[in-house]
Amino acid sequence: MYTLYTDAATNIDTQHSAAGILIIHAGKQQQLHAQLPDGDNHHAEFYAALAGFNALLETVNDAAKNVTVQYFTDSKIVAESVEKRYAKHYQDLVDQLLAKQAQFGLVITQWLPEKQNQGAHNLAQQALHETN
Repeated sequence: MYTLYTDAATNIDTQHSAAGILIIHAGKQQQLHAQLPDGDNHHAEFYAALAGFNALLETVNDAAKNVTVQYFTDSKIVAESVEKRYAKHYQDLVDQLLAKQAQFGLVITQWLPEKQNQGAHNLAQQALHETN
């Protein structure tokens, strides 16, 4: 099983956004961060999730269909949208995220409080500060 944590950070003045991605497997951590398209934090959280699943796909390569992923996000809108398979203003991003998740054998999405997502949060903040 792989565990994936993602978080987004957005500078409200510049609208620059960045993602923090933490992948854990067999007791080893892979820490990544990425720049995201400019926009509000809700969009950034979806883009961070997509970046996380893209990174995980690169990690597992052709074995994705045999992989179980426990996915954690501190974004309620991302977690609830995946569960409902719907988001009024973000449906295109929900559809993209569901398509990424469908490439894996099983994905369990779970919301967690921000204070329990510090690894991904710190990586996102680090990436955001690199752009400002």
